[in-house]
Amino acid sequence: MPEFNYKEELSKIPFDPGVYRYFDETGEIIYVGKAKSLRNRVSSYFLKSSQHDRKTKRLVSQIRRIEYTIVNSEWDALLLENQLIKQLQPKFNILLKDDKTYPFICITHERFPRVFVTRNLDRKKGTYYGPFAQLRSMHALLDMFKALYTIRSCQLPLTKSNVEAGKFKVCLEYHIGNCKGPCEGLQGEEDYDVEIEQIHQILKGNLALPQQYFKEKMLAAAEQMAFEQAHAWKTKIEHLSVFQSKATVINPKIGNIDVLTIVSDEEAAYLNFMKIKQGYMVATQTIELKKKLDESDTEILAMMIVEMREKYGSEAREMLCNIRPDLEMKLEVNVPQIGDKKKLLDMSMKNVMYFRREKAERREVEASATTSKKDRVLIRLKTDLQLKTLPRHIECFDNSNIQGTNPVSAMVCFKEGKPSKKDYRHFNIKTVVGPNDFASMNEVVGRRYLRLIAEDQPLPDLIVIDGGKGQLSAACDALKGLGIYGQVPIIGIAKRLEEIYFPEDSLPLYIDKKSESLKLIQQIRDEAHRFAITFHRDKRSKGSLVSELEGVDGVGKVTATKLLKHFGSVRAIRESSLETLTPLIGLDRARKVRAYFDAMAQ
Repeated sequence: MPEFNYKEELSKIPFDPGVYRYFDETGEIIYVGKAKSLRNRVSSYFLKSSQHDRKTKRLVSQIRRIEYTIVNSEWDALLLENQLIKQLQPKFNILLKDDKTYPFICITHERFPRVFVTRNLDRKKGTYYGPFAQLRSMHALLDMFKALYTIRSCQLPLTKSNVEAGKFKVCLEYHIGNCKGPCEGLQGEEDYDVEIEQIHQILKGNLALPQQYFKEKMLAAAEQMAFEQAHAWKTKIEHLSVFQSKATVINPKIGNIDVLTIVSDEEAAYLNFMKIKQGYMVATQTIELKKKLDESDTEILAMMIVEMREKYGSEAREMLCNIRPDLEMKLEVNVPQIGDKKKLLDMSMKNVMYFRREKAERREVEASATTSKKDRVLIRLKTDLQLKTLPRHIECFDNSNIQGTNPVSAMVCFKEGKPSKKDYRHFNIKTVVGPNDFASMNEVVGRRYLRLIAEDQPLPDLIVIDGGKGQLSAACDALKGLGIYGQVPIIGIAKRLEEIYFPEDSLPLYIDKKSESLKLIQQIRDEAHRFAITFHRDKRSKGSLVSELEGVDGVGKVTATKLLKHFGSVRAIRESSLETLTPLIGLDRARKVRAYFDAMAQ
């Protein structure tokens, strides 16, 4: 191949906006870039070599041919660059890949459409929603659809001719009420399509249509005195309300808007994307991009604006960013300084900063071969829960009141990731009458930390409450009463889905079920539960023994408790002699106790 004469090549390049491509000596494309002025941008690689970093100098040294494509605007150049990078995957570009990792929800274009999860996109087959970076939120949607609607789960070709010919029979899903049997013509297309349209609306972030539909059906059933049907429609409204309450509400007045923030270091860029639809956050993803050259934040941001909007199918007319991209866009890009939009930008920045810190801490752990498993788990837990310090001292509370009797609470203590049994504590509920988990939690948390403060003992690094938002709120109220709320991180763990709740945050955190940190929290929670149950069982057992002794004529609760405390069990009392009993309860009561057990033995 003849020697590359860059000066001759540069003289041929126009000053128009466009996309340029660099080839190496084998003819392979090694870099794709965009430019407002092709000649000025390409010239900068060769004429300002002293200002380049090592990676860029290496790129320039391998260039043997230049090609370019002229376009109408810099925005068009950005779109073309995005497509070429995905298609060609040049080794010096930040790699953008067509999303085949995260799943989508597909609603098919067929008679009696199906709703299912897929990772393969074929726009001809259906409408796709996603991708879903958080799988749990996707499954929550699918579970809700199953509770609200009767959409078929089969893959039968329900053409009109097939159904009329009676080719299919209803399956178990019909008999258990999950499907209305369109395969046998038991449900019409119009009725089915009403539910499909509502699923479309929910996936678009619009809950108003299904809410209104369910409400009208409920009122109509109530007017016809069909109260069971009315209750069924009311239940559907409640399902939708529960889902809506878990969605992150930004501000309905904000409407449809995207948010994209970026921070970077020498090695990588970190970005957080949020898609806001009618005031609800319907999608969010935080990603890391490894830098190939010394790309600026504005360059990366411009590229990722196109990528994330295409990936999540956004049609919002406005995007909020923490910096302004250095090009004109067919999109309003703002850097808000005040108001709700600034709060939204701050939320995105908070996510991306935590993500960056998490990545740095993970690299530290991986780089240190000497890091013990104990420290690794604690570092992981610190990262997952976004704590400021390592949780070396963790305390967990649990209540126990089986069938409302003998309410008790227990606290277990873990230090350095291991149980510290000498620090375990039992609590008899003193101020609460009857089974009231919230009030009991408030009492025992308050008693525990009032004592630590009075004794000038160190507070834990993390408090775990076995329960959801209600128990967590009660515990927080106790900390507020002591003036230490905010000084100690506190979380609640709900059993059913292993959701982690934070104070004043309605949206739970879902830690990867394979994560060592979640396993540690579960171990602590299970130990607290075991300790509380054991104490409760002992108390119930002791209570039943006291009741048995109270059956003896002349023996009351005080005497019965005294005997049990001394002998430990009814069996030991039964086997005791008159001489042993007399010093404890007197001769008269001792004779009555002996007479009672002697009579039982006959």
